[in-house]
Amino acid sequence: MPRRVPLRTCIGCKTVRPKRELVRVVRTPGGVVELDTTGKRSGRGAYVCPDEGCLDEATRARRWEKALGISPDSALIEKLKDRIREIRSKGGVS
Repeated sequence: MPRRVPLRTCIGCKTVRPKRELVRVVRTPGGVVELDTTGKRSGRGAYVCPDEGCLDEATRARRWEKALGISPDSALIEKLKDRIREIRSKGGVS
């Protein structure tokens, strides 16, 4: 029997995709919002496609606030954009 692939919804475009294809942002129990490259950090997570359009839409529509209860700062948005560019240059999500 094949393993079930966990699915998550992008907060930008609302597309359901396998968890490993998305970039995760987590609000830690201490209330800090940061990029989760492992996908395993504890805390409240939100997922976005590795596409700057989805990231911009999530930010414009204030979906980060709804998903995490807190707004990411501009430094985190820049880190996310850098991560998305890195993923695009490698040709996929690692």
